Amino acid sequence: MAQKFGGKFSPEGGTDASRVQDRGTYRGARRTRAGGRVNLLFIAPLPLVYGAFTTGPAGLAMNLAALGLMLLAAWLTREGIVAQEAYESRKIARRPAVPRKMAGSLSIGLGLGLAGYAASGGLAAPVIYALAGMVLHGLAFGIDPMKDKGVEGVDMFQTERVARAVDQAEERLREMTSAIRGAGDRALERRVERFCGTARDLFRTVEEDPRDLTAARKYLSVYLLGARDATVRFAEIYNRRPDPQARADYEALLDDLEGNFAARTEKLLNDDRSDLDIEISVLRDRLKREGVRPD
Repeated sequence: MAQKFGGKFSPEGGTDASRVQDRGTYRGARRTRAGGRVNLLFIAPLPLVYGAFTTGPAGLAMNLAALGLMLLAAWLTREGIVAQEAYESRKIARRPAVPRKMAGSLSIGLGLGLAGYAASGGLAAPVIYALAGMVLHGLAFGIDPMKDKGVEGVDMFQTERVARAVDQAEERLREMTSAIRGAGDRALERRVERFCGTARDLFRTVEEDPRDLTAARKYLSVYLLGARDATVRFAEIYNRRPDPQARADYEALLDDLEGNFAARTEKLLNDDRSDLDIEISVLRDRLKREGVRPD
């Protein structure tokens, strides 16, 4: 869909404040590593197609199987990098359920070994190709996270509760983002992305102190579920027939949600600061009673 762009001197350029607010969508954004070298993995095995159709039936089958294994390795590697980036971006996270990058190393080794066997017919070359491919893939892309990540001093039960709640909340945000694309309105997509950024601020605050989960549970479950359902319903209506009133109501809902999420985040941060002030005050009183003074 065509998009109308505006700037500072355009008739509908908007205020400086609104432009600054829109830039908040990209706050904390990082360039993904799931590109570049990973995309080359999808291209590198394509010459096997030529080898498949210039040999006999056995060579055809082995080359096509090798091609499939290497393309599978590329896909597993990309998905593994995406999962690792999500893992690294959070304070509390569970390790990926499936070690995709290591499975990619195994798949690319098998693919290279099979392609080598189709080309040479012996065993030495395929084994060397397979081992070299697995080692080089592991060196290039690393291995998957192998343990859960939590906050020191927090038991695993609390860590698991927070990780599960944040995983569910992130899924709600992904569903919202996917649904609003069906409306075909770039401005609304940016508006939803801005709300998602505000919601993720709350997620990170809860991850910093899992004790906040009880106070934020409704926001991570009930409110996000309602926001997801409202977004899906709005996108269906707006896609059939653009309705300015429905759009205004939906944007007002996002404003209310964003304000409430931001207020809850601020409240949790203030509570944490109050706890710190109390601990400092208690420690100072104890030092005074002990008669400890700096020289």
